[in-house]
Amino acid sequence: MIELIRRSALYMPGSNARALEKAREISADALIFDLEDAVAPDAKVRARSQVCEAVKARNYPGHETVIRINALSTSWGADDLAAACAVCPDAILIPKVETPDDIVAVARLMDGQAAPKTIRIWAMMETPRAMLNALAIADTTRGEGNRLAVFVMGTNDLAKDTRVRLGKDRSAILPWLMNCIAAARASGLAILDGVYNDLEDDEGFRRECEIGRDLGMDGKTLIHPKQVDTCNRIFSPTEAEVAWAESVKAAFDDPAHANVGVVKVNGQMVERLHLDIARRILTVSALNKETPSAQELQNG
Repeated sequence: MIELIRRSALYMPGSNARALEKAREISADALIFDLEDAVAPDAKVRARSQVCEAVKARNYPGHETVIRINALSTSWGADDLAAACAVCPDAILIPKVETPDDIVAVARLMDGQAAPKTIRIWAMMETPRAMLNALAIADTTRGEGNRLAVFVMGTNDLAKDTRVRLGKDRSAILPWLMNCIAAARASGLAILDGVYNDLEDDEGFRRECEIGRDLGMDGKTLIHPKQVDTCNRIFSPTEAEVAWAESVKAAFDDPAHANVGVVKVNGQMVERLHLDIARRILTVSALNKETPSAQELQNG
């Protein structure tokens, strides 16, 4: 079952009031209001207040709203979590998740704040220990009181801690990306790729989006509004994919094929597993058409 489309998730610095105001005009599927990396220590409290006021006002129709808090080990984390719970974003993004206990502890704190169960947890996967514990972290979805919904790859922090180089082909981090994708899929989670740092390299950004899509990512986290349209396009089904999916569905909808496991479509043999793929493509395509465009968002 597909709950939400998350092709693009744009980080918005919580300390930038102008950015928070303009965010409603951006056609990203999700907006991540950042209280952590994008905010200087002396602006943390002000950023928390600004973000929570904006989220509470419900100023972002057509977007999934997410607040990234500071780690609970910092002096800001507990207050960030309490304030975020009080204004009911769609999700709270937890940095530096390393073990299942990190997810369970946050969920219990949220329950203690009487946070509605509709507020989900997104987990930053950005440390070597997180890579080694990916399946165990994902499997917290099986526990009572589960709120975990999304893995978010923190590739910059991961590169820093492991000392790998983020090359253009991403070969150094592919094993970790695939490990997290497998863990996410095993537990029914969505997963978002890490950010692309070079805002002047449009071709490199396009290529990295395509790599993430081909690996099986649901979408990508972004650092600038200029990246949104390209990201949305690449993580949406193409016309050719939609046409293929329609053909496969039509073939299996034919009463003559009601009890067969394999049919021939446009010269290719397809199985019922391909019907599942086709149905997902058509569902995603339909949901994409329902997502407001940037112009529609600007027009309110």
